[in-house]
Amino acid sequence: MSAPYDEIADWYEGEFLSDRSESGLPKTDPIGVDGSLTRMLGQGAGPSLEIGCGTGTHAARIRSLGWSPIGIDLSVGMLRHARNRLPIVRADGECLPFADALFSSVVSVMVHTDVPDYPAVLREAWRVVAPGGCFIHVGVHPCFCGGFADRTDPEAIIIRPGYLDGHWTKASWTDKGLRDKVGASHLPLPELLGPFVSAGFVLDGFTEGGAPIPTVLAMRALKPE
Repeated sequence: MSAPYDEIADWYEGEFLSDRSESGLPKTDPIGVDGSLTRMLGQGAGPSLEIGCGTGTHAARIRSLGWSPIGIDLSVGMLRHARNRLPIVRADGECLPFADALFSSVVSVMVHTDVPDYPAVLREAWRVVAPGGCFIHVGVHPCFCGGFADRTDPEAIIIRPGYLDGHWTKASWTDKGLRDKVGASHLPLPELLGPFVSAGFVLDGFTEGGAPIPTVLAMRALKPE
């Protein structure tokens, strides 16, 4: 099975996410992805599964918080870059090859727009995280990012019709991002949050990243004891 990111993996690693220190941590955090992950995951211990780990760019942050990261992704090209950053498995987030309750935490960073069935990913995340564990979602903000949003002027984002449609698109206000290259799915806020509850998670915390208008919405969800 091929993955859309295979064709852009080298560009993604070399240009799109090139602003990293020697430790692997980002030098800057313009849209608040790293800060959101740090706040929602927090200090902890035990194995932490990253669904859609890509090139492993978040492994250093997860490790710095005390967790032991493990990554899965469908893209061979992305995993080629990730293999020196964390243990990896090529797998589908909608059908994880792991036993029940195996992980202390599960994270998904900027992934939900890349998968055709995010509710299935959430159900699998609930299955493999241990009772008392957490699932951390960091994703593009559904209200302010999408094919319906023109972010050319960060001080005055234009929201056009399309937010309620919930569709896949390559429409983008810029050719420097990912949507125009691999496409992205869109879930309106109720369709994003509802499946967390349906999967069995208890929503425990929220944060937004990016200014002056948020680019990122992050959530912490708990699996009850």
